Amino acid sequence: MKINQQVASALSGSGSWKLRGCWIAALVALGAVSPAQAQEPAAPGIHKAFEQYAKRDVHEKLFMHIDRSQYVSGDQLWFKLYAAIGTRHKPIPLSKVAYVELLDGKQTPVLQAKIELRNAMGYGSLQLPATLPSGKYTLRAYTNWMKNFGPEYYYHSSVAVVNTFAATLPAAPADSAAVDVQFFPEGGNLVRGLPATVAFKITGKDGRGLPAEGTLLDAQGQVVARFKTLRFGMGRFTFTPTTVGNGYTAVVKLPNQETLTRRAPAVYEHGYVLSADQPNPSELRLTIAANTSDATNEEVYVLGHAGQQVVVAKSIQLAEGRGQLVLQRTSLPEGILHFTLFNGQQRPVCERLYFRRPQNQLVITAATDKARYSTREKVRLNVSAAGMLGPAAPAHLSVAVYRLDSLDAASPPDIGSYLWLTSDLRGLVENPSYYLQSEDEQTREAADNLMLTQGWRRFSWEKILANVAPPMHVAELNGHLIQGRVLKDSGVPAAGIAAFLASPGRAVNLYSAVSKPDGTIGFETRNFYGPKQIVLQTNTRRDSTYRFDIINPFSTEYARPWPGAWQMTEQYRPDLTQRHLRMQIQNAYLRPQRGISPSSATESTAFFGQPNERYRLDDFTRFKVMEEVMREYVPGVQVRIRKDGFHFMVADPVNRAFFNDDPIVLIDGVPFFDTNVVMKTDPLKVQRLEVLTGRYLHHGLMFNGLVSYVSYQGDMAGQVPDPRALMQAYEGLQQEREFYAPRYETEQQMQSRLPDLRQLLYWNPAVITAASTTQQVDFYTSDEAGKYVVLIQGLANTGLSGNCRFTFEVTQSAVAQGR
Repeated sequence: MKINQQVASALSGSGSWKLRGCWIAALVALGAVSPAQAQEPAAPGIHKAFEQYAKRDVHEKLFMHIDRSQYVSGDQLWFKLYAAIGTRHKPIPLSKVAYVELLDGKQTPVLQAKIELRNAMGYGSLQLPATLPSGKYTLRAYTNWMKNFGPEYYYHSSVAVVNTFAATLPAAPADSAAVDVQFFPEGGNLVRGLPATVAFKITGKDGRGLPAEGTLLDAQGQVVARFKTLRFGMGRFTFTPTTVGNGYTAVVKLPNQETLTRRAPAVYEHGYVLSADQPNPSELRLTIAANTSDATNEEVYVLGHAGQQVVVAKSIQLAEGRGQLVLQRTSLPEGILHFTLFNGQQRPVCERLYFRRPQNQLVITAATDKARYSTREKVRLNVSAAGMLGPAAPAHLSVAVYRLDSLDAASPPDIGSYLWLTSDLRGLVENPSYYLQSEDEQTREAADNLMLTQGWRRFSWEKILANVAPPMHVAELNGHLIQGRVLKDSGVPAAGIAAFLASPGRAVNLYSAVSKPDGTIGFETRNFYGPKQIVLQTNTRRDSTYRFDIINPFSTEYARPWPGAWQMTEQYRPDLTQRHLRMQIQNAYLRPQRGISPSSATESTAFFGQPNERYRLDDFTRFKVMEEVMREYVPGVQVRIRKDGFHFMVADPVNRAFFNDDPIVLIDGVPFFDTNVVMKTDPLKVQRLEVLTGRYLHHGLMFNGLVSYVSYQGDMAGQVPDPRALMQAYEGLQQEREFYAPRYETEQQMQSRLPDLRQLLYWNPAVITAASTTQQVDFYTSDEAGKYVVLIQGLANTGLSGNCRFTFEVTQSAVAQGR
C-alpha cells in the first residue's frame, strides 16, 4: 500500500506545519452519524495522547494594544498587554513577565523591554530614538512559556516609523517581491481520481490580496477548471485529478491584464482526501475519500479540537473508500477548529480547519459629552461594556485618543479578531475584523478560504503520539527569571554548584540556586526593576574554579517576516512636517513632565525578613574600624582570628552556643565570603547592621546565621566582590512611565503661552468598568484643531473581547487665535 507520505509527513510535524493548543482536553460527543459509518473510538491511544499533551501544555496568548500605528522618530510608543488563555480567552495570570521587542526589516531588535504582568495585564512604553531610520517595523510580544511553541506563536503587528530629520522620504525597495500565487489542496494533497477542492491566494508586492481570475489546464492544455478571487485575493475551485505528477498548470490573469503561469500542486497515485462543507445552515459535514489498497473497508479516525479542547473523536468505517461525519454546527465551539484524519495505522494523513464565528462579543459603548470641542477644552468620555447576549460585564479596557491625519489611515489591530482568528493563523491576515462582523454567505465563504490558505498548528502529532515532551521553557510564575550557566575553566558545564545572584543596593535581595546537570542555573527574582548591576558568584572559599555566562532572556528565533514594501510619497510631506514640529515641541516642553512611576523596588524589608538584631550605627559611638564595631556593639556575633584571618561566629540560640563556621555575610545584598574584606570596610559608610541568629535556610542552602551591612549609598561601601565573580549591567523589568497631558482647569492654565501640539491627547491603559455602572474619564484638547479618534480595546473576565472606535472634532477657539 502506498500512503500519501507527504501529507503524513507534514501532519506529523516534519514539514513546516505547526499546531496550536489550549488548556485541558475534554471529549464531547457531537453530531449525527450513521451507525454503519461511525462507532466508538477505535484508536483511544490518539485521544489519550492528545489529552496528556493538553494537560501538559497551557495555551497562553498575548495581545498588545498600541496607541497608534504610525510614528515619527523621537515619539513615545505606548502599549498595554493582555494575557489570555487560548481556550476561551479569559485573562490568565500565568506568566508574570512579558518580553516586547521592536524589530527592523532584517529581524534585528532595535528596542527591547521586559514588562511586568499583574493579573494578566501589563503596561509599558518604548521611546523611539530620534536616529531611528524610516521603515516598517515589527512589534512582537511573548512570554518565556510561549517560547516552547515557536516564534510564529508570538504576538506580531506592524508599525511604521518616519524619520522626519531625513531630507528625503523613504522609497520602496528596488527588490520588492513579485506577485505571489499559492495553491492549497483541501486536506493536504491532490490524489488521482478523488474529487478535490483547491484554495488559492494571490498577493501583490505589499503582501495584500489582488483580485484575479484564471484557468486550470491539463497536460494537453485543456481547461479543467476556472476560478476567480472572492475577497482579499483568495478563492477556490474544484476538479477531479486524473493524472499523476505535475501535469496541471494554472494561468492567472491580474487586474492590469498581466498573465502569470504557475505549476499546480502535484497529484499522487494513492492517498486520502478530507473535505468539509455545510449542506444546510445547521450542519457541518466532513467527507472522507481514499483510494489506498485497503481503503474499501478501512476504519479511520477523526479527532477534532478547538485549541486543545477535544470536540469530536470518532471512528469511521469506510465503505467503498468513502465515509462521512455530520456535526451540528450549534454544538461546535466558537473559533477555529482543527479536524485531523488518521488512517488505519493511526497515522495522521489529512487536516482541515473550520471557523465558527463567535456569537457573543464584548460590546464597548463609549461617547463623549459633545461632538465638537474648542482647543484646550475639557472632554468627558463615558464608557461601559456588556456582552451581546447578556448584561453589563466588568472589563479591563485601554483608551487611546489621537489626531487623525493622512498618515493614520490604518487602525491598530483589534483584540477580538486577534484572539479569535489571527493568533491561530500563519502570516498576515488582511482585515481580520471583516470575518467577525457578519455571518452572511459571502463572509462564511471568505472565512473558509482563509482557513484553507493560512491554517497552521503549534504542535507535532509525531511527538504527541510518541509521548515526547518538547523542550520546556518554564513559565515565570512569580517574577523575572535570570538564567545562566556555570562553567569550569575549561568551558565544560558544571553540575551541582551553588551560586548566588545579587544586585547591590539598599533594597537587600539575594537569590541562590544550584546548577543542573547541563550547568544551567536560574534565579527567580522579585521587585527587579530598571537598570541594575548584577553580581553572580560561587562561594569563592569553596568553589573557586568556575565562571558564568548570563543567558539572553529574549528569544533569538524569528517568524518569517510579513511581505510588503513600505514607502512614503510627497503627498504626505505636509503632515510629516507637522508631525516633526509637534514632536520637537512636545519633547522640549513636556518631556520634563514625563516621570517614571514609583515602583515597588524601593528600600523595604530585606529578603530574610525581620532580623534578630538590628543596629543603626549613628545611634552609637562611631568607630573607625569595623572590628571595634563588631566586638563592642554586636553580641550576636563573635569575632575570631585564625591563621587565615578574621572569622565570624553567629549565636546558635537552640544550643545556647555559637556556630563554628562562618555565616553568610552581605554588603548591600552582595555576599562576601572573605571576612577579611568585610573587616576592611569603612564603618562610616555603613548605615545599619542586621543579624539573623540561628540556622537560615535559603533556596535549599543552609547557612550558620546571616550578617547584613547596608551602606548609605547602596554601593557596597566601596568594596569590590571577588575578581572571579561575574559583574555586568542588566536591565530589569521596565518601570512604568506615566502618560502626561496638560490640564486646563484654571484661567491661568488656559492663558499659558506654552504651545500644546500633542498628536496623542490621551492614553489610559487601566480603565476598569463595573457590572452596572458607566466609567467616566476626562482629558483636555490641545491647540491643534482637527478630527480625533477614540480607540478603546477591552477584555472581560468572562473572556469576551471587543473594541470601540469613533471620532470627534476640535475647532480653533477665539482664545487660541488671540494667543
